[in-house]
Amino acid sequence: MVLTRLLRRGGVLGTLLLALGPLVTCPAASAADVAPVVTTDRGPVRGTAHGSYATYEGIPYAQPPTGPLRWRAPVPARRWTEVRDATRPGPRCVQLPFLGAGGAGSEDCLYLNVTAPTGPAPARGRPVMVWLHGGAFIAGAGDPYDARRLVARGDVVVVTLNYRLGVFGLFGHPELGGAPDFTLADQRAALRWVRANAARFGGDPRDVTVFGESAGALSICALLTSPSAAGLFHKAALQSGSCMTSFPRGSTAPGSPQQASWPSQQETSAAGAAAARRLGCTDAGSALRCLRALPAERLATTELMPAFSHLSYGGELLPRRPDRALEEGRFHRMPVLQGTNHDEMRFFVGLSLAAHPVRDERDYRARLADSFGDAAGAVEARYPAAAFPTPALAWATVLTDRTFTCTTFRAGRALAAHVPVYGFEFSDPDAPRYPGLPPVEGFPYGAAHGSELPYLFPSDAWPPLSAAQLELAATMAGYWTGFARTGVPATGDGPPWPLVSAGDTAPVALDLRPGPGGIRPVDTGAVHHCGFWAAHGA
Repeated sequence: MVLTRLLRRGGVLGTLLLALGPLVTCPAASAADVAPVVTTDRGPVRGTAHGSYATYEGIPYAQPPTGPLRWRAPVPARRWTEVRDATRPGPRCVQLPFLGAGGAGSEDCLYLNVTAPTGPAPARGRPVMVWLHGGAFIAGAGDPYDARRLVARGDVVVVTLNYRLGVFGLFGHPELGGAPDFTLADQRAALRWVRANAARFGGDPRDVTVFGESAGALSICALLTSPSAAGLFHKAALQSGSCMTSFPRGSTAPGSPQQASWPSQQETSAAGAAAARRLGCTDAGSALRCLRALPAERLATTELMPAFSHLSYGGELLPRRPDRALEEGRFHRMPVLQGTNHDEMRFFVGLSLAAHPVRDERDYRARLADSFGDAAGAVEARYPAAAFPTPALAWATVLTDRTFTCTTFRAGRALAAHVPVYGFEFSDPDAPRYPGLPPVEGFPYGAAHGSELPYLFPSDAWPPLSAAQLELAATMAGYWTGFARTGVPATGDGPPWPLVSAGDTAPVALDLRPGPGGIRPVDTGAVHHCGFWAAHGA
């Protein structure tokens, strides 16, 4: 999903360049021939030149969390003196396969990647954008996200990173004192690395924007409300996830439990103790030692990885539940950009239709009753099956509005009472289908969960964008990097972006779709019936 990186070794020339200073970039005439070398606070790294920009991959920001360091806070990476090869990504974290791809991985995975322009940096340095990937906290990595479009469009430095996933990052146990949220600690450690090293790559450590999608957006919400993250970033952009995102009962399959985003550390710790017993680690006072001795494959199971896939509140890193912290105004003050996709839940519904079809109105009513109980009739009256091409699309629309759009709408109002907030809705009805999603007859995915990603990060893994979609991609990159630069998502080839209102005035988002007039303000609250959902618990 990223450009092929050519391995180039600088040899004596690399050593000479290293001696010239902490950041050396190659002249334009020779950028394709000379591998750039940067001295980080832990040691020098050699990257790959791509003409107007350079990439540095697989840089460790912490020691491998293996053996006795499993389920411990990240420890700074050891120093090195020889020039370290940074021309290919580090190992991805242990994870489950996602849509038939990936899986496996390594516990030695705390690496990050930097993409930086090669031209002279301003005296203050360039804005820095730090990407937190999605994947439901059980899959994903930083390296698939090719940042060249953002770097070229906005003259910014972009950092992508890995963080521990599933049972390796979000496990809890009484011997751990609860659920320490190692995933969040990894992300904080990476931000500390950025603060120490951004200037060495031409970035400004005083101007850091954290942006992310899905689990990455939930991570940003946690960072916004984590006291220990104060001062590590200065703007935040959340895509398809907010502090108030939640899934009603039956949303992923009939009878599936309601899923709140934020369990307490007591709940997670109790689940960890139960898991330890099932794994045979039962001796009081030594269960954790037993668990640390288990091979990774005993833990990376389809049972344990999803069971520990939520950030827990009540501990040192996340003392308060983030949705409540937002409502109480207890979060770091900074500009926020956040939004959702028009058809978010078509991603999840489409994945489940083969096993759990919604064939007719009877199936639709059964799903409504399972999810909404006594309110099912009111939901059906607001979303009658006859108003949609198929009952399955009606069901996906109900879930999109209830789960993503209106919870984000409510979070935006809470944020806007204290800071500038800019809302968006990505609405391209012909967006490329997420790689691996099964085609379903009569069920177009539209602007489903994750479908905005190739507009920010070009990738050969996705179907190619049309000319009109490429224009939208360039404009979106301009908005996102403009926000990183000034705190206002402004670009020369797009209309002004309105602020979200905290009061009764309808919060207005910017609708993002290709074609003439495709970018325009939209009242997401009215379009997605958020007043109705507010009256029914969303």
